[in-house]
Amino acid sequence: MEFKNLLMETVDNVATLTVNRPRSLNSLTGEVLGELECALYGLDRDAGVRAVVLTGAGERAFVAGADIKEMAGMNALEGHAFARKGQGVMLLMNRMNKPVIAAVNGYALGGGLELALACDFIYAAATARFGFPEVTLGIMPGFGGTQNLARLIGPNRANEMIFTGTMLDADQARAWGIVNRVFPPEELLAKARETARAIARVAPLGVSGAKDAIANGLNMGKEDGFRYEAALFGVLFATEDQREGMGAFVEKRQAAFTGK
Repeated sequence: MEFKNLLMETVDNVATLTVNRPRSLNSLTGEVLGELECALYGLDRDAGVRAVVLTGAGERAFVAGADIKEMAGMNALEGHAFARKGQGVMLLMNRMNKPVIAAVNGYALGGGLELALACDFIYAAATARFGFPEVTLGIMPGFGGTQNLARLIGPNRANEMIFTGTMLDADQARAWGIVNRVFPPEELLAKARETARAIARVAPLGVSGAKDAIANGLNMGKEDGFRYEAALFGVLFATEDQREGMGAFVEKRQAAFTGK
């Protein structure tokens, strides 16, 4: 399927999904959010895709935020609907069976940072910048940013970042635990794809089970999280991939996982 605002390509079981609005710094409109939802839904169900890299077109921005021109004329009901539409995309990314890596190549502000935070982890170019400037516009983060950032780095640092609209550079974002790794801009996409290919080579059901256990376990008490983990662990012993993986280990050969 072709999109007006997105580019997609799949190589070696890794899909690269690019927000392609460089003239507007890849800002998020309602139309873009709808296309992202459709694309991510399709990728999650594509047996030929085992990991996704999400990035932005051009060198200046990953996604510089939601489109302010579109938001400026919204009333309260429209603002609420827009927030729920954006949150739907972020929650879809959380629920996907496949890992999504954000390759942040420039500005990740507002809705763009929320999009990156909804990914499973973030790689950044040394030139990347991160922030929630919504309070300077008379609003607040609305696509899950208050929830995901506080869970990731703790409420104190999240409060400081969101209340002040402070922008962090890539090294600061890494020090605060927002970013996993920082690379020279020219290496970023290749490094993200390299990690995605490493994920694509291992058991997809094991990866999706681990993603499920981590995401849902964070919303449980520790003992409930342990029980949930054990349940998912047990289910994997009914899969062909478990038999293939352990059989390959015993036979000292490379496993060939099928996701079954």
